[in-house]
Amino acid sequence: MKGCTWVFVATLLCQQFCLFRVTAAKRERKMKKEPNQYTEPFNATLSNSEELHGHPKILESPDPRIADPRRTWISFVHRPDDGNTSKRRCKGKDKKLRGLVGPPGPPGPQGPPGAPGAEVTREVLLQEFKEILKEAIERRASLAISAHPSQLPPLLLSLEEVSPHRRVEEAFHCKLKGQVIVDKKTLVELQNFQSVRRDYRLNLCNSTTAIPLAKGAFLRGTGLNLATGRFTAPVSGIYQFSANVHIDHSELKSKVQLRARDNVRVLICIESLCHRYTSLEVIAGLESNSKIFTIYVHGLLQLQAGQYTSIFVDNSAGAPITIQNGSDFMGMLMGA
Repeated sequence: MKGCTWVFVATLLCQQFCLFRVTAAKRERKMKKEPNQYTEPFNATLSNSEELHGHPKILESPDPRIADPRRTWISFVHRPDDGNTSKRRCKGKDKKLRGLVGPPGPPGPQGPPGAPGAEVTREVLLQEFKEILKEAIERRASLAISAHPSQLPPLLLSLEEVSPHRRVEEAFHCKLKGQVIVDKKTLVELQNFQSVRRDYRLNLCNSTTAIPLAKGAFLRGTGLNLATGRFTAPVSGIYQFSANVHIDHSELKSKVQLRARDNVRVLICIESLCHRYTSLEVIAGLESNSKIFTIYVHGLLQLQAGQYTSIFVDNSAGAPITIQNGSDFMGMLMGA
């Protein structure tokens, strides 16, 4: 029994001694092959290019079978890399990730309502627009002054002083002062209009007073001649005229039997030449059962400065007719 134990111990010691000799032989062989190995620490302050040029032997392995950790790490750091491989790898990973994305989740809850905004009225917007317009006018005026300092600065009017509506320079509304009889087969020009009425009641000074017809009647400008009933255009432009002519034909109905061709024409003519110039014309029959009827004429005429217009009544019936007082004549300048 003791003999077996000693044999086992001797065998084990022989194996250990052989392994030690093999390891020592390898180390000795390695030392002979690399007698000038660089053992100083690598200068971390040098750039990669300086390290490579200063120590070219570090990157060259004399025996590819023997791995040096330091040289392996330096080779890995300075390996040529254009970045395409990593980019392709990242793109592939992105595609894989995108493929794994699941469906979108349900929408989140609605947030709380915000505070109510300020109430903007029409007056506020108009005031802001006026301020913007005023700033633009002042800016343009300052540019004009800087460009032409010798000229007088343009007149600046505040927006409050400018009227929102254009003033009508020429307009009138007058009424016929008395009755006018138009004989049969005649053409009569209406004259003698008035814009006020006379109060013939005597006052303390034994004189008559002029009282306006009513609120709303007016006579603006100098174009209308009340005595002749003619309106003369002060300037060339487009004018609007209208007339309400009240006709009493009771005498005609009592004396003569009405015929189909009996009618009355009311015209507003230029320069009393109803056939030469364009005129406003209305033709009315006399078959009305009422004692008085009204003919209304309305339209636009273009007048040159100095031309006049007036109202004409043409009675083509077989008996006279009467134009009632209070018949209206109106007109106004529309524009140039």
